[in-house]
Amino acid sequence: MYKISTSACPHDCPSTCVLDIEHDNEKILKVKGNTNNTYTKGIICSKVSRYPERTHNNKRLTVPLIRVGKKGEGIFKPSSWDDALNIVSKNLKEIIRKHGSQAVWPYFYAGTMGLIQRDSINRLRHYFNFSGQYSTICTTLAATGWLAGTGCLKGADPREVIYSKIIVMWGGNPASTQVNFMKHVQEARKKRNAFFVVIDPYQNKTARLADLHIKIRPGTDGALACAIMHNILKNRKEDEEYLKKYTKDYDLLSKHLKIKTPEWAEKITGVPVKIINKFSKILCNESPSYFRLGYGFTRQRNGSFNMHAVSCIPTLLGSWKYKGGGAFYNNSGIYNIDKDTIEGLRFINPKIRILDQSRIGPILNNDLSALNGGPNVKAIFIQNTNPLVVAPETNKVRTGFKRKDLFVCVHEQFMTETAKYADVLLPATSFVEHDDIYISGGHQHLTYGPKLIKNIGKSWSNNKLINELAKRLGSKDECFKINEKQIINITLKKSKLGNFNNLKKNKFLDLQPSFEESHFLNGFGHKDKRFHFSPKWKKDNKNFNNKYNLPDHYELIEKNSKKHPFKLVTAPAHNFLNSSFTELDTSKKKEIKPTIKIHPKDLKELNLISDEIVMIGNNRGKLRIHTEKFSGLLQGITIVEGIWPNEFFLDNLGINTLVGSDVPEPAGGAVFHDVAIWIKKIN
Repeated sequence: MYKISTSACPHDCPSTCVLDIEHDNEKILKVKGNTNNTYTKGIICSKVSRYPERTHNNKRLTVPLIRVGKKGEGIFKPSSWDDALNIVSKNLKEIIRKHGSQAVWPYFYAGTMGLIQRDSINRLRHYFNFSGQYSTICTTLAATGWLAGTGCLKGADPREVIYSKIIVMWGGNPASTQVNFMKHVQEARKKRNAFFVVIDPYQNKTARLADLHIKIRPGTDGALACAIMHNILKNRKEDEEYLKKYTKDYDLLSKHLKIKTPEWAEKITGVPVKIINKFSKILCNESPSYFRLGYGFTRQRNGSFNMHAVSCIPTLLGSWKYKGGGAFYNNSGIYNIDKDTIEGLRFINPKIRILDQSRIGPILNNDLSALNGGPNVKAIFIQNTNPLVVAPETNKVRTGFKRKDLFVCVHEQFMTETAKYADVLLPATSFVEHDDIYISGGHQHLTYGPKLIKNIGKSWSNNKLINELAKRLGSKDECFKINEKQIINITLKKSKLGNFNNLKKNKFLDLQPSFEESHFLNGFGHKDKRFHFSPKWKKDNKNFNNKYNLPDHYELIEKNSKKHPFKLVTAPAHNFLNSSFTELDTSKKKEIKPTIKIHPKDLKELNLISDEIVMIGNNRGKLRIHTEKFSGLLQGITIVEGIWPNEFFLDNLGINTLVGSDVPEPAGGAVFHDVAIWIKKIN
């Protein structure tokens, strides 16, 4: 007997779509968008609609495995859970005895966004004093820039775009990565004749739907933002009353912008003066304007500064005052979840070193600057991520994982490239096989995701594995004796969000703050309640703050040169989500193969044709890839869509081979869209 249950998409996407899933006790049949949720509105991406293909895929890992081949070969023998965990616990105990607890590094990210299954690994980390993780690979650059101005992670309700006259999508491709937002955009265009602007280096699927697509050189968004604000001030369209009441250092900004003309910006951005003026005129003459700020334009070495600069535009206009106005980046700050039960925050030892997730390559190669004053990592325990494919500098990451003195345990659903390097490989449940709760960065709902079907094979949930491993390492603490439902109940009560039964009954909770709170009409998140045009980027670093004191174009990006004349952006693919869904035959058939999009004039100058195999590279490595003739970008800019598994490239090296793992200012991050390369014809 089939039934329909409500859940949430677990993947690393701002939408966290609320789903209706048709299933019995053993199988899911259909996945659709929930029509009662006012953000999802029945719309989900094609990737997730094919979830039965992923859940019941014959490539799923179903039993524990012990490596018998060389690291990376993927040759294993089956094992029982008891034997596998004995090997893991024995190795960890021996490493702790010889090298100390900080030689063990639990490493995770967002393969699931469920709070219990994603973050319980931190409970293990904190209790046993294992090395910490600074999670920089996705949001750090963007969040740092947003917080510099606003002071907190919230913004104007994205459902308000139906009241907007101008909708600006800056640095994102929601038609591929956040499809429900496009549903709201299309409603606004239909009902209010809203004007839709997309600012992005290339003509992606969202840009094709725009009334105005502004093609920009990657990493130059700060210059464009300054020129737009210059025009706003020149035309006296700033909201002086609002600025006096809600902002700080407007006088400094005003003086600073006098020389940031469209002519100045054109040379930096590649955006013609007439386009800058056209966009500025639209913003000056129409209201309200809503800025939806993506992650893409912040994945540069100057990304935080660019995010801050762009967030200044709606503030200068006073757009925050209006329904359908203001800006939105991420709503993570509205939930106020008490995570102690999930993550064991009470066990945190401030003396334990923190390791930068994005620098896993240098860390596993024993780079002293990356090790942050601690011992070499001798054991890595991985959940919810695939660093051999998604992390920067693939060559370094691979070299690190090949170390004979590195013990690797991976908990996974599929035989990923990272899984092939495991000494012990353990099968993990999917989101329909365990209980969890989900919050969303892209909207305002807290959603319950129930266990719907029996576990596939002998797979275990992340939380169950954490609890069992902790016991084998010697813990008798009650925090490792509670199941998912108990954790949810305790967490909700501590967070003053009801209890498990209440959430189970309601399925999801709308936690969007009031209009006044969402639009900062009661003040911004800083102590002085004002938006900061001149941020304090670093505490107790006056010289740094003075150097980057106002919105501008900061020349921190990887520079092009005669040796590296092209800029590479590693954009998301429509049918993949990072390395997730790359295991599905349907998704791979739709994406076809990895290609590098190159402007026709660049192809001609390089004496290349479309679909020709070329070599691309820089000082981090090189790889072969097929060309794709593409006119929807500026000359000198190239695009590779999707994080294809390394094995789909001709040299078994994926695109992140070329991405740097250096630390961008002011607070770190990953610079996936800031890569200078050469392109060479293969004779």
